[in-house]
Amino acid sequence: MGYTVYAAARRTERMVHLADAGVRTVRVDVTDDSSLTSFVEQVLAETGRIDVLVNNAGYGCIGALEDVPMTEARRQFDVNLFGLARLVQPILPAMRAQGGGRVINVSSIGGKIYGPVSGWYHAAKFAVEGLSDCLRLELAPFGIHVVLIEPGAIHTEWGTIAARGLIEASGDGVYADQAAGVAKVHLAADDGTGQFSSPEVVADVIARAVGTRRPSARYPIGKGARPLVVARRVLPDRAFDRAMRLVFRTGGAAAARTDQR
Repeated sequence: MGYTVYAAARRTERMVHLADAGVRTVRVDVTDDSSLTSFVEQVLAETGRIDVLVNNAGYGCIGALEDVPMTEARRQFDVNLFGLARLVQPILPAMRAQGGGRVINVSSIGGKIYGPVSGWYHAAKFAVEGLSDCLRLELAPFGIHVVLIEPGAIHTEWGTIAARGLIEASGDGVYADQAAGVAKVHLAADDGTGQFSSPEVVADVIARAVGTRRPSARYPIGKGARPLVVARRVLPDRAFDRAMRLVFRTGGAAAARTDQR
């Protein structure tokens, strides 16, 4: 699209292909204030402006509330919510000074719906939704658009990593059946059956939000995203609860496959 792009992450070795394509890769930890401040200062020193910020850092802390240590719950918010806010804060003065910009926050369909043994992840994504909505209002007078991207079922390593953490936290004990059912759904992201959308669909909608003059406030994208949003809107809570129990239904076969992974 003609933009100078900086890609920031902890694991720069995973971004070699981006560097080869002309992206400027930088090691950044979103839980480290000084790391983020230095990153913003570097971009401004080298380019003089920041037109678009895409907040995509995040991971899934899933497990029964009873089983997940509070230290891990706090880390979930530190990465998925506070890391996002830490990066927005130092960038806003530059965007206001230049008369506009775009803040693209990658949330999740998990910020609209809920499921069993996943409370801290959903809580963090609900918080991203609320923070972004408020931010959209307060930044509108300065010409800064705030956009939420709400991916549904996307084929990445996220599901496998989250499922492993879930089985470690709640794979034994009273929540084991629920954990097996949820893990089965997340592992489907890595089974090659085509049940999940490719990451490119998310990249394409981010590009659309960046390129259009008046972006939408939110973009649900990926398999299942729009139907789930509609279902949550129209179904009573008890009916939606039953639907989620059906989606994450459990059984011995699911537990066996999860153990094999």
